Amino acid sequence: MEEAGAHPHGSHDRGLLAIGLFKLAKAILFFGIGVGAIHFLHKDLEDEVLRLAARFKFDSESRFVALLLDKVDLIDAHRLRQISVATFGYSALALTEGVGLLLEKVWAEYLTLILTVSFLPWELYELVRRPDWFRLSLLLINLAVLWYLVWLLRRKKLLGSK
Repeated sequence: MEEAGAHPHGSHDRGLLAIGLFKLAKAILFFGIGVGAIHFLHKDLEDEVLRLAARFKFDSESRFVALLLDKVDLIDAHRLRQISVATFGYSALALTEGVGLLLEKVWAEYLTLILTVSFLPWELYELVRRPDWFRLSLLLINLAVLWYLVWLLRRKKLLGSK
């Protein structure tokens, strides 16, 4: 007997595949941010910003470099540890979602649905606070993921009840 929502001949749901790959990419990105935070733990961040600015041929007196220097002045070793713990945790969560979705596990669909809904208020707040194309794109991607998962879970429920 075929499982509800299963695909014939071993094919995979392309929507879940796309969302799963997106989640795996996020896991890699946030893991890299965590590694970067640890890498900078015992370094002078101002020196590192100036070194990077020189490497990428930015004028060390530019507004962009001055803005970065102002921001890194707010980051201490404790904050870097917090950033690394948070990003490693989020990376593990995204990895769990991504692998679960690639394996087409219903628990992963529900987990992704719950997490996506839980981040929407924050994304809306950020978009209203500082509107830009990046924030709008993130919100639209997450709304598309949400719509697809709701549609898929409803479809599976309907197929399972027959």
